[in-house]
Amino acid sequence: MFTEDDVRRLTWQCRRGMLELDVLFVPFMQEAFRDLAFEDQQRFVKLLDCEDQDLFVWFMQREEPQDEDLKRIIRIMLERVQPA
Repeated sequence: MFTEDDVRRLTWQCRRGMLELDVLFVPFMQEAFRDLAFEDQQRFVKLLDCEDQDLFVWFMQREEPQDEDLKRIIRIMLERVQPA
């Protein structure tokens, strides 16, 4: 389980410095992170350790990460902003 201090630290990490990523990560962290299953929260934390260039390509759906955990959390995030 993540503490409020953890959530604040992770929220700070969501500020990537690239607008395209900031508009995905910051609202997701503020509005959806706490409602995720713990395993998906861990996937999100893992995603935050990735390079911005990789994140950009993945979220623009030009490529997919090889890691299944990363694929899952990216899909969750994209579904949130691109409802079917």
